Parts: sequence; C-alpha cells; structure tokens
Amino acid sequence: MAAKQGQGKARVAVAKTYKIYIDGKFPRTESGRYFTLEDNKGKVIANVCRGSRKDFRNATVAARKAQRGWAGANAYLRGQILYRIAEMLEGRREQFIAELKLQGATQRAAGKEVDTSIDRLIYFAGWADKYQQVFSAVNPVASSHFNFSVLEPTGVVSIIAPDDSGLLGLVSNVAPTIVGGNTCVVLASESMPLSAVSFAEVLHASDVPAGVVNILTGLRSELTGHFASHMDVNAIVFCDGARKTARTVQELASDNIKHVIARADVDWSRDSAQHPYLIRDTQEVKTTWHPIGS
Repeated sequence: MAAKQGQGKARVAVAKTYKIYIDGKFPRTESGRYFTLEDNKGKVIANVCRGSRKDFRNATVAARKAQRGWAGANAYLRGQILYRIAEMLEGRREQFIAELKLQGATQRAAGKEVDTSIDRLIYFAGWADKYQQVFSAVNPVASSHFNFSVLEPTGVVSIIAPDDSGLLGLVSNVAPTIVGGNTCVVLASESMPLSAVSFAEVLHASDVPAGVVNILTGLRSELTGHFASHMDVNAIVFCDGARKTARTVQELASDNIKHVIARADVDWSRDSAQHPYLIRDTQEVKTTWHPIGS
C-alpha cells in the first residue's frame, strides 16, 4: 500500500553543486554563498559557488607559491602538459557538449566549441618551445658587449574570462598564459560557468601542478575590482565589460603598475584568435649585457 502511494509522487532532482578550484583542491566558497543556474525554461540545473574576496586572496597565494616552480620547468615539459590537458578534454568531450547544451548552446555549436578548445590547447602546446626563438633577439650595440633580450614570465596573472563563451574563451586565455611560465587566477563566465568548473576537473586529473591554474565562479560586479587591485597580481587579462568597468580596471591596476591586457570583442572561435602574441602579452623582456674582448 505504501509503495503504491509513493509511485504517484514526483521525484525532486538533486542539482549538482559546482565548487571552485584553488591550489589543486575543490573547496566550497568560504562565504557559503551560492547562486542557482537555470536553463532557458527556468529549471534549476546547478548550484554555483558565489566566490568572495577571501577566495580570490587564497587563490592568489596558491598561484604565487606555484609560480617559481612552474616558470622553472622546461618549455618541453610545459608543452607536454598542455597536450595532456587536450587529451583529457578529448576523453570527456560528450560531457562538455552536454553542459554547453544545458546552458543554451545547440548540439552543433557545443560540439564545435569543445573541438576548437581541444585544438587550441594543442596549438599553444606546440608553441611552448618556440616562442622564445620568435620574440627573443641578439641586439647590435656600439660597444664591446654581447647584448641579448629574452622573455620571462610576468608572474601571477588574473584573468576575467569572456562571459559569452563558457569553455573556449577560458581555454583561449589560460593556455597562452601558463605555457609561458605564468600562473593564473581565473574568473569564469558568470552566465555559463559549468564548463569552467568541469575544466578544473580536467586540470586536476592531468599533470598540471597545484596552484598553476585556479578557477573561481561568482558575480563579476563583486569580483572584478579584487582581480584588478590585488597587489600581488602582476597582470590582468580583461576580456569584456562596459567602458566604465574597463576604465575602473585600468585605474585599480595602476596602484602596483599591473600590466592590463584588454581583449574585448574577440571572436574566440576564429583561427585569428590564436597566435603567439597572446603568449607575448604576459611576458616581460629581460635584456642582458655581457662584456666581450680584452
């Protein structure tokens, strides 16, 4: 009798809670706050962490701790790790397509975004041991010195990923940043955050050292200022936003002379959105003078 009564009740689905990714771990936001993500029919599809200033500070500490070791890794190893991320993403292709569809993409658009993200990781993996040859130089000088310039990683980079691209925009900005020896803290798309957290799971299962990539979710209105003003961040990549917001980022970043890289209005699905200058953006030029002769 009890079984028959239970058959008529509608089952309440358990929505997955997507956590943030800091220092190779998946903590809940320290604020305890979440926001619900709904599909185009108003159905709740997930609970998403509403990251806080403290979360960002923790992520920055982790990124700084990991930066020296990651910068010291040889270029071949960094390229191999990016290739491994692409392999892992390929293996979970259907999951990412399903998540993008949940967030409003069509089957075709979702498949293209995932495939392009995989190809983009491989593209930058190929540049890992080549960009130095392209951008470094031996400089002619009018003295008895050997003078040459090479690139060095900027350090810790904060990235405000594109809001209109759940996976590809994030990958297109993270890959060139870390392949050059930087570590990063990323603010995922606010409207399409699911793929970013799943991408963190891919990173966790690959060979990326803890702290190299840290991914937060949350409201841009709350976190953009922290991404721009933190004194232990060396550069900020800012992918979209109103003119007023962009000006605020520039002003806050000037407090410790952060390098601001603005990448607004970029169609990340085009081949023109991948080039080695994206690596160069988060590098510093080091010039060395060496005396020669007697």
